[in-house]
Amino acid sequence: MNTKTPLQSAYSTFVEQVNHAQVQRVSLGRDRIDYTLKPEFGHHRYTTRPVGSTDEVVSTLKRQGISVTIAPEPLPPASIAGLIISSGLLVGSLALAAKVSRAGAGTAVGMGKSKARTYGKSKTGVTFADVAGVDEAKQELQEVVDFLANGDKYRQLGAKLPKGVLLVGPPGTGKTLLAKAVAGEAGVPFLSMAGSEFVEMFVGVGASRVRDLFSRAKKQAPCIVFIDELDAVGKTRGGNPVGGNDEREQTLNQLLTEMDGFDGTNGVIVIAATNRPETLDPALRRPGRFDRQVLVDRPDKSGRLEILQVHGRAVALGEDVNLAEIAAQTAGFAGADLANLVNEAALMAARHNRQAVLMADFMEAIERVIAGLEKRSRVLTPVERQTVAYHEVGHALVGSLMPGSNRVTKISIVPRGLGALGYTLQMPESDRFLMLEDELRGQLATLLGGRAAEEVVFGKVSTGASDDIQKATDLAERAVTQYGMSASLGPVAFAKASAQFLDGGSDRRTTSPGVATEIDREVKQLLDDARNLALEILRLNRGLLESATQTLLETEVLDGERLKTLLAQAQAPAELQRWLAGGYCVA
Repeated sequence: MNTKTPLQSAYSTFVEQVNHAQVQRVSLGRDRIDYTLKPEFGHHRYTTRPVGSTDEVVSTLKRQGISVTIAPEPLPPASIAGLIISSGLLVGSLALAAKVSRAGAGTAVGMGKSKARTYGKSKTGVTFADVAGVDEAKQELQEVVDFLANGDKYRQLGAKLPKGVLLVGPPGTGKTLLAKAVAGEAGVPFLSMAGSEFVEMFVGVGASRVRDLFSRAKKQAPCIVFIDELDAVGKTRGGNPVGGNDEREQTLNQLLTEMDGFDGTNGVIVIAATNRPETLDPALRRPGRFDRQVLVDRPDKSGRLEILQVHGRAVALGEDVNLAEIAAQTAGFAGADLANLVNEAALMAARHNRQAVLMADFMEAIERVIAGLEKRSRVLTPVERQTVAYHEVGHALVGSLMPGSNRVTKISIVPRGLGALGYTLQMPESDRFLMLEDELRGQLATLLGGRAAEEVVFGKVSTGASDDIQKATDLAERAVTQYGMSASLGPVAFAKASAQFLDGGSDRRTTSPGVATEIDREVKQLLDDARNLALEILRLNRGLLESATQTLLETEVLDGERLKTLLAQAQAPAELQRWLAGGYCVA
């Protein structure tokens, strides 16, 4: 009899039944065969799984005149899920396109919104207690804090707080930290945004973000709007070589409009920071916009000590650590440099499994920051090692005799950094803010002292003085073109003003061929005189040069009292003062 539920059959049985013409109907699937026998063989329904190719069986069935149907394949679950996801994406895309169309042609959803990060009242996590070494800048900003906290006192007198405060200074001096401290002290919301976040490739987006930023600020007043790296959006207009008004200029125009439209009593203060105030548009710097400009400069010795004390709170300092001595040896370091120095010293201590950071760790960290990572794995040949030793001792001997020269504290022939095969470490004993002419000439002689030592000892020079020559040439060129230290050319500036707070070369002004030739001649004369003086000093102290070099080759490092005793034996030639004076009146 015929059953509703097919019976399971072996594939070999199915093949045998096909060959004996017992099969009436067949439904062929990918991994299943359903078939029914003829009435005379019981008309039963069976199912089986194919093994290998079924082509031969299908051909036999067709020869017997038996119909074979192909069963439709059901969609696997993964395909069903993919179809659902694709449909959802299509619907979402259509909805997004409709929303973009309503928002305005060419403007993506949310693109015109400002990306300012908002900190709630007193949530910046920074106060003036966390900022050290910039006492004058803090004092200037105290007035802003007082106005935001006690605005009625000023309004009763009719006073208006400056709409904008521009923080200028070198990188790493704490401009952003100061702005956060103002918000933290005043207990008002703080909206922070970088200048580069305003500008997009789509015209009008930057201006829209400016409008949105100031709209948010007015709703949260009193508050502080902080724009970091203002020069990214506030550069002088008219710099587009093809003319027209590009996206950056439109953004700047909107910023000018927003700041000019501010009510001076609504409690919204704009603080901005930049390393390049000379590039800002004059309309941005005028009174009524950024009324007050606050200099955040590199700290002096006492400021560096305060900064080291702030960062030293989080570090386990050893009993021998003298922060005052470290401050004295880090002239020119900004706040970020000092923070990095403390961290490097802590890493040094951890590397040696110490429980506290010792003074030795700080000294090693200073050398690492100044000269680079020590590379004892870099093996020099005996000739290279000897050349480097004479070179470094030459720097030290010449430098020890120069007026206003920094104290030579260490000579090393252990390679450091990218290309330093040795180095002479000179530490300033006090902060210096200007350089006299004889001191400048002394620096030139010191820079060329290493090359001069190679000439005296070997009668030839190496490539090791390339960096010294570059620095000496730059200094000599500045002496002639910027400092007016040329008798023939006089006090004339032949170089354009360069970036005020960023390192970089300056361009020469347009001069006649004769003047350009005279500048080059004066620069060369300064360098030739410096080289000749260095040669004379080293020839006069040849014995000391040899003994100090042999000691350095044996120990690899000369420092402390032993170095001090060696350098104290150096003799100065009689004409040293005459050359340093250069025929000029020296203060």
